[in-house]
Amino acid sequence: MRKEIPNNARLALFAPLDQLGRAEAVAARLLDAITLGLLDDAEQLPSEVELAARFGVSTVTVREALAVLRHQGLVETRRGRGGGSFVRTPAWPAPNSWAERLRLVSLADLRDFGDHYLAVAGAAAKLAAERSSPEDLERLRLAGEDLLDATGPAATRAERHFHLEVAAAAQSPRLTNQEVHLQGERGGLLWVPLGGEEGSRRAYAEHRAIITAIAAADGGLARRLTEEHILGELDRLADLHLSLETP
Repeated sequence: MRKEIPNNARLALFAPLDQLGRAEAVAARLLDAITLGLLDDAEQLPSEVELAARFGVSTVTVREALAVLRHQGLVETRRGRGGGSFVRTPAWPAPNSWAERLRLVSLADLRDFGDHYLAVAGAAAKLAAERSSPEDLERLRLAGEDLLDATGPAATRAERHFHLEVAAAAQSPRLTNQEVHLQGERGGLLWVPLGGEEGSRRAYAEHRAIITAIAAADGGLARRLTEEHILGELDRLADLHLSLETP
């Protein structure tokens, strides 16, 4: 069972959209939440009226967005008593699917994504060191422990959850929303557990160091450690990308 998602993350998920009347934007926001585990499998979504109010769009727009997600098999709508729209979490990708996904991303795109993610995650870590509450720190410590001895999909989920917790601890809905969006865009690829148990132990130690810096209110160190952690993963992905291109 997943841990309680921090309120800041849920607030960012349901924050009003910058551009009103866009079903695609609503669908993308909910898609990110489903793939990141912010919304559980079989969890009932708020009503169309409530979703429209939270996103700041019309109920027609919400209805169109839910239709898109139903077509993708990510939402199931039931009629009658006890009905509503319910989440259907997608199956975890096949173990070797990361290689095909990596082939579809150019090195330039990977570098561009890395630049954006470094800026967001680094800023979030710095602000978390300056703003986090004792409750935030406890959630960070629990999230950090999830990576201990984790492998495969569990390691990927632990990485994504940890960085979401850091963003939530920054107390910035915009940064949290950016973290959710970027995780939805490339997070499943960035945090592919390529190093096995050794890689998980290394990442666990790096998480611990980031948490220690945040707890010590050392924003500069927290940012640097977070950027180094992400750069290490990006470098490994780039090396693998090159190896996949080699005959």
